[in-house]
Amino acid sequence: MRRAISLALLLAVTGGTARAEVPPVATVDAHARADGNDKPLAIAVGENLFATTWPVQVMQVSANAIDGHVVIGLRLSGVKFHGTPALDDFHREVADLVERSFAAAPAAEEVDLWVTIPIRIGKDAVVSGDLAVPTTRNVYTLTVRRSEPRSSLEKRLSKGTNIFVDEEWARAAFKIAGT
Repeated sequence: MRRAISLALLLAVTGGTARAEVPPVATVDAHARADGNDKPLAIAVGENLFATTWPVQVMQVSANAIDGHVVIGLRLSGVKFHGTPALDDFHREVADLVERSFAAAPAAEEVDLWVTIPIRIGKDAVVSGDLAVPTTRNVYTLTVRRSEPRSSLEKRLSKGTNIFVDEEWARAAFKIAGT
């Protein structure tokens, strides 16, 4: 699928002739998954993040700026994993994603990260427009300010401090024994 998208992008850019090189998958993904009012910044962060295959898949990178304030948003899939990550692996991934987002966006003040899962809806449900019903729900959310040291973030992740976690999702996703 990614190769087909890359080929389509290549043909569109070159006017149908295959003279140029195929852009890296990270570049294609960054353009396809960028959102927010500062898409060039979202693409720059995305190119950095999509160069790595993460255990918990990054689905979207957004960048929003207003009055000199910049926030990066990262949406991860709560069901599409590359492999079977453990909870500690997920915590390391979150810390790495935040760190790399700040590195790629020096003006960013915070990174908001959320993990979503699909919601079952009826086949006749309205999914766009003013009457749309939700199609996903958050199972994990976290906000990290640039001023927070990585060591503090890692401690917060391990203790679950100031983080929303749907415990049922976490038990199933990371194969944690019930309590």
